[in-house]
Amino acid sequence: MARILLGVSGGIAAYKSLELARLATLAGHGVRVLMTESAGNFVGAASFEGIVGAPVLVSEFERDPLRGAFPGDPAPEHDPIGHLELAANCDAYLVAPASANTLARLATGMADSMLATSFLACAAPRLVAPAMNDRMYADAATQANLATLRERGVEVIEPEEGMLASRGERGRGRLPDPERLLARVEAALPTGARPWDGLRVLVTAGGTREPVDSVRFLGNRSSGRMGLALATAAARRGAKVTLIAANVALPEPAGVRRVDVETAEQLAAAARAEFPAAHVLLMAAAPADFRAAEIAPGKLAREGGFDLKLEPTGDILAGLAASRAEGQILVAFAAEHGENVDRAREKLARKGVDLIVLNDVSDPSIGFESHENAVTLIDSTSAVHVPRASKGEIAESILERVDQLRSKTSSLNR
Repeated sequence: MARILLGVSGGIAAYKSLELARLATLAGHGVRVLMTESAGNFVGAASFEGIVGAPVLVSEFERDPLRGAFPGDPAPEHDPIGHLELAANCDAYLVAPASANTLARLATGMADSMLATSFLACAAPRLVAPAMNDRMYADAATQANLATLRERGVEVIEPEEGMLASRGERGRGRLPDPERLLARVEAALPTGARPWDGLRVLVTAGGTREPVDSVRFLGNRSSGRMGLALATAAARRGAKVTLIAANVALPEPAGVRRVDVETAEQLAAAARAEFPAAHVLLMAAAPADFRAAEIAPGKLAREGGFDLKLEPTGDILAGLAASRAEGQILVAFAAEHGENVDRAREKLARKGVDLIVLNDVSDPSIGFESHENAVTLIDSTSAVHVPRASKGEIAESILERVDQLRSKTSSLNR
């Protein structure tokens, strides 16, 4: 994966950078951390070192025990100049949080810390994530410094609005959540820095709604969280991701193209349009199996009741599988009440897909609307259980299996 240089300046939001470092490391990136002296007043270097497995540097006069190498890479035999070597080796450099003081120093080109000298020497994509009191952020000096950095090609990740560190204060100045920061860094990485660069991935998410009248619809409880976790994980690997979202209220990950749909028919049409260009299909959406045979033009009256005649919707996945090209990988999802592996394997053969993700919905604490899940990955020869974990971690396990399927397909086609 990529080599990410993380600069941490002094601010209460520095605690979020610990989680950012953890997420980046879990995603397989090599992370090195540079801190300003004032950052040490908010979070300790030892915490970062324990997370990323590499020493933290503060002064440009410190000797780097790894000689500018990132975790997983061999250190050079000579002892290079630290701030130059780290800047030369990184694939992206993010300063988060970037305090008003640090922004001013970066904008004026001051080189009085390891963070600042490395920033000046860095030719890789550079990003800053301002975090401070809203009045400091809105001040003309801060805005001018940000404009200067933008003009020099530095990407500015705008702060969010919300409760601030000062008691009772609210405004724009909050550091975005670590997940969004990592997504922005990964979107800025150069081509070739990630294993799925050049791969096109189509993800469907959410649940369709089939209208009964002008007000009511038939639907299901799918939130789209699993599909969004898959889109995030695929984009993190460098893939060009298209997300077809069926009634999903959650925001899409950074760098992901989104297509919104409502009904199963709209989902099918969007999937047919996008599928031919995809290398991998992750069909996590829950399309309705039935729809109203006739849709009432207005709102049906409650008095007296009414009869509702249903008709089956089309089999979207089977239709896509029938038109698949050589080398395409198709992953389907099956929500079952109980871990019915035999039924899932029958669906695998009937749909003509490579992998079924079996989701046992009998446990109400996971699955729909939950941030956690537990699944079984089923192909024609094996069934591997993935124990309860966050949907982000489940997504990583699914994509690791996709990697294995892609490698197998490539070897068969040689």
